[in-house]
Amino acid sequence: MGGTVTTTPFTGREGMTRRRMMGAALAVGAAVPLAAVAGPAWADPGAPDASSGLPPTRLTLPVPTGPHPVGTVQLHLVDRSRPDDIAGPGHFRELMATVWYPARDVERYPVAPWMPAGALQAFLADAGFSALVPLAPLTAGHVGAPVRRSDQRLPVVVYSHGAGSHQGDHTIMVQELASHGYAVVTIAHQYDTYTEFPDGRVAVPSDNPKAPTYPGDYAADLRFVLDCVEQLAAGRNPDVDRRQLPAGLLGALDPHRMGAFGWSKGGTATACAALADQRICAGLSLDGPMQMNPPLTGDLDRPFMMMSAVFTRATDPQAAAFWSHLRGWRLNIQAQGAVHNSYGDNEALFPQVAKLLGWSAQQLQDSIGTLDPDQAVKIQQAYPLAFFDEHLRHRRGHLLDGPSPAFPAVTFLP
Repeated sequence: MGGTVTTTPFTGREGMTRRRMMGAALAVGAAVPLAAVAGPAWADPGAPDASSGLPPTRLTLPVPTGPHPVGTVQLHLVDRSRPDDIAGPGHFRELMATVWYPARDVERYPVAPWMPAGALQAFLADAGFSALVPLAPLTAGHVGAPVRRSDQRLPVVVYSHGAGSHQGDHTIMVQELASHGYAVVTIAHQYDTYTEFPDGRVAVPSDNPKAPTYPGDYAADLRFVLDCVEQLAAGRNPDVDRRQLPAGLLGALDPHRMGAFGWSKGGTATACAALADQRICAGLSLDGPMQMNPPLTGDLDRPFMMMSAVFTRATDPQAAAFWSHLRGWRLNIQAQGAVHNSYGDNEALFPQVAKLLGWSAQQLQDSIGTLDPDQAVKIQQAYPLAFFDEHLRHRRGHLLDGPSPAFPAVTFLP
């Protein structure tokens, strides 16, 4: 179906590039500025913790619940249809992407970090938290492990991060889907992310007003990555460096069962891309503002789900307008007590960081809301999986039918 891809940012650069410390910024208006906790209490990360008598340990992410181990591989991609004026003549839009997938025989393959080392250092240095680098979490993904093949190709979901964030920011969701048999491709949106290229270059968010960092640019990246998925499905390697891919990846992906999801600006981009590209069979927005300018000009007849927190239809006219253009299956849920960054890895990481830094309960609540962190993690694991299972695999469950006693915080919005 038709739709207008936005060329207007949903907020000023300053407002949404304050995403800091272990995958998320403090909530908008949070009462705990980073400087307030980056003091003597964290002066020496290698020193024993006074309260426990033990040295700090690495932060951890929850283990995915699916039956399959997870593999992962990075791709270096260049979209030669989009010149990069910032990089100069002869340069084109350059992206890093990472494929996560169900794997086999993972034991001899190293575990992937949450972020590449150079990107992680830049990310935390920007926040004045370089001392946290040695404690950064590891993922459940094994780099280069062979793909688990079966009679059916793998359904594909493409992920778009938020402004000033990074492609590992929703690793909990990503590796959960992969452990249940999905191929998930995460995108690092150049000029609005922290990422690292194979030649060692580290990219950080740009303040250049000409930088292609609008939701429409994200959406164009999403659509280009769908092209790359189609190349992989056809047995061709889209990596510009022609690096070797994991055994079994070529030909393993299903180009006819592709979905997309994203957080914040990435959620808006998911909506833009779904409106513009029929290949996206199902879309999921995690608290996307849906600020599209010019306004929408078409309807969407494919399934779309909104997980709202701050940008609700009741308070955000753009979200309400987008909802009115959904002509197919649609669902809007909201977790009570969630803030804008509640649907992400920070719900698992911030409580751990709070203990290390000696935050009060109120300081932690100011950063991740009042939604119970354990419940938040379970929501992230269950609802996206249920959505894509229903609409990419036609596996009908009951979680999306209405309120569940297993998730008392989740409200279904009419």
